[in-house]
Amino acid sequence: MTENPFAGDAPARRAFVAPLVSTLLTLPLALAALGFAGLSPMACDACDTEAAQAFDASFQTAWTVFAAGLVVVLVLLVWCWALPWRARNTARRVGLAIAAPGLVVLDTVVFSALVDWPR
Repeated sequence: MTENPFAGDAPARRAFVAPLVSTLLTLPLALAALGFAGLSPMACDACDTEAAQAFDASFQTAWTVFAAGLVVVLVLLVWCWALPWRARNTARRVGLAIAAPGLVVLDTVVFSALVDWPR
């Protein structure tokens, strides 16, 4: 018996599962992270001038990094759905599906680390 050289070109069964689960997990997670980041300027409402200036400067940088990270998450989700639905792309599709929510968490942690929170 010879092995089929075109087995990787066979349509992947249930190829939509990984992108669907990732989308259903990533979008609410990203919305919650966006809410956290969007409401975080209120942490310095009662700050004095010096602390407020330090917070504002760090927040601007952190917000830019956070927004760029969410754009990358969106690109990963689109890429996950856009890969050809062939058996050879299954590992890539699953990897991208796992990376999207993981990147949301990493993006939120990086945002929190970049902000100079008031004490």
